[in-house]
Amino acid sequence: MKASPLARSMAAQRNIPLDAVAGSGPNGRIIKRDIESWAGAPPAQRAPAAAPAPAGPTITPGQEIPVSGMRRTIAKRLAESMFTAPHFYVTVEIDMDAAVALREQLQRGEDVKVTYNDLVVKACAKALTRFPMVNASWAGDKIVTHGEVHVGVAVTIPDGLITPVVRNADRKSVLEISREVKDLATRARERKLKPEEFTGSTFTISNLGMYGVSEFTAIINPPESAILAVGAVQRVAVVGEDDGIHPGHRMKVTLSSDHRTVDGATAAQYLAEVRRLLENPVSLFV
Repeated sequence: MKASPLARSMAAQRNIPLDAVAGSGPNGRIIKRDIESWAGAPPAQRAPAAAPAPAGPTITPGQEIPVSGMRRTIAKRLAESMFTAPHFYVTVEIDMDAAVALREQLQRGEDVKVTYNDLVVKACAKALTRFPMVNASWAGDKIVTHGEVHVGVAVTIPDGLITPVVRNADRKSVLEISREVKDLATRARERKLKPEEFTGSTFTISNLGMYGVSEFTAIINPPESAILAVGAVQRVAVVGEDDGIHPGHRMKVTLSSDHRTVDGATAAQYLAEVRRLLENPVSLFV
């Protein structure tokens, strides 16, 4: 059963079996709130944990797997991107303490359960309006800057990857983004998306944080100029201004950029703006 380090520690201290707790975090992950709710509820009201989602078709060693049309298209596009677009990578670490506190507050007061990824989508979209070259495409003899901000959110499905698109994400509230991403992701896994719902993105976000990945790089989704790889929000020891050690929450993000369109300084400035917005998350609701 997947659980955050804090939830696992709390469960061990209280002798709570993790397999009896229903997780409300990303992909059913058990978080602090789930342990507290389970411990505070009368035994008769303690909800059993949901059965784990199937991991997909079983693959045996030595098996030859036919390549689906989707997998063939993904392979062609990503190989083309990797070997024609000169990628470079910039990583920053973001102080997520304020975002964690705000999200916990929202979880108590809103029907929609806002995720960290929803905050990242909004922050990236707002920052793209300030850095149009990151929201652009290389077109051989010209660079096309897009007048609108359409953010693709990578979703894993059994035979590949699909990127549903949140259109005009800069003009939508965090709650609107949250509702839309959940709906798009659900229908993507059910193969119910319309073509216009997974094409036309101008920037993409790939988040592996729910799998415990702290940092990674992603391949640009052509014809875009950049993609953001998002790691897990981790509870770490932080050295304060007084040189004392205290717990904090940090998240690493890595921007992959096409150097034909985006210069190193532009990528760094863009990430600095994303970091500023996430470290001051109230600004995402203005």
